[in-house]
Amino acid sequence: MKNLSILFILALLVSSCKTESNKPTRDGYLITGNAPGVYNGIRAYLKVADARGRQIPMDTAIVMNEKFVFEGKLEDPNMHFITVDNVIGTKQLILDNGDDVIIDVNKTNIANSELKGSGSTVLFNQFNLDYQDAKKDLVNLNNRIRLAKQKKDDSKVKELTAEMTKKDLDLKEMGYKFIDEHPNSIVSLILLDRQTASRDLNPDRFMQSYNNLDDELKNSFKGKALNQKVTAIVETLKRNEALNIGKPAPTFTAPDTNGNQLALNDAKGKVTIIDFWASWCGPCRRENPNVVKVYNKYHDKGLEIIGVSLDRPGQKERWLKAIQDDKLTWKHVSNLQYFNDPVAKLYNISSIPATYILDENGTIVAKNLRGPALETKIAELLN
Repeated sequence: MKNLSILFILALLVSSCKTESNKPTRDGYLITGNAPGVYNGIRAYLKVADARGRQIPMDTAIVMNEKFVFEGKLEDPNMHFITVDNVIGTKQLILDNGDDVIIDVNKTNIANSELKGSGSTVLFNQFNLDYQDAKKDLVNLNNRIRLAKQKKDDSKVKELTAEMTKKDLDLKEMGYKFIDEHPNSIVSLILLDRQTASRDLNPDRFMQSYNNLDDELKNSFKGKALNQKVTAIVETLKRNEALNIGKPAPTFTAPDTNGNQLALNDAKGKVTIIDFWASWCGPCRRENPNVVKVYNKYHDKGLEIIGVSLDRPGQKERWLKAIQDDKLTWKHVSNLQYFNDPVAKLYNISSIPATYILDENGTIVAKNLRGPALETKIAELLN
């Protein structure tokens, strides 16, 4: 009986040692790839995006016996990408120290591979699956709307369109909802960063989610970088909002062709065109004859134009020659600072030609009209 007790205690000790040895002892990450059907010697890559969004390999592994392994330590959690030679696609995953990730490689397209593991990777993978399902629902609804239109079933079209509008709003809200529910997850930070690429970014909703993030997350390296990006984007969005039709045009003062300061308010008429152009801009020069025609036709009725040139530093003579050659007899200003011109930055000019049309009160009534559309609008305002 005594011997049995000793054996029992020894068994417990052995069991205890085994349990302890199975606990993670890494302070880095481990990615195990299962790659059925992928030949020995094929390379797999773990990549990270650089500042320009390019995927740069940070580690390489060799497939042996249909498996490969990445192991290392990160300074900060971040989005990573796995690719395998001769396998189409890229698999995204969020990687953090302590993560133990398994990827079952889909040889047809690695983007369809299954990810298993802990923490951030699982959360991110599940969000992507839910997001893709929501996008498929929208595609299916769009197909059903097209079919209903072919059958001229107006009531069905109306019903499906309303459903599609709601689902589209739900899709846009999906990322924000996840972020609000996981304020301390690196996944939230990455999804918020992804939102910055949206063309219809809602700055108020964006800032609401950003401000709800955990302070530790916002103070991380990636959090601080996102804060800088967020600040720049919100400032641009606010400037764009201030330039919407119906808003008062931002006022400015800039050097004219003689170096004297000319203010927008001193150049306005019943209708005013602010024309952003440059001597080096081919499309601008080709549009100038049309602007000249409109000016000559409507100047006596109250049309004024102020040309804002984005010519480069040291090229004043080219600017003046272009004015003379193209017979641009209206008022002109330029700081000769290319796209860094303060007036161009005030009006968020990223390409030229660009125009703003103001009424007699200085309110923006139209933007970026050229050719016949420009004359039609001026005629509407002055006839």
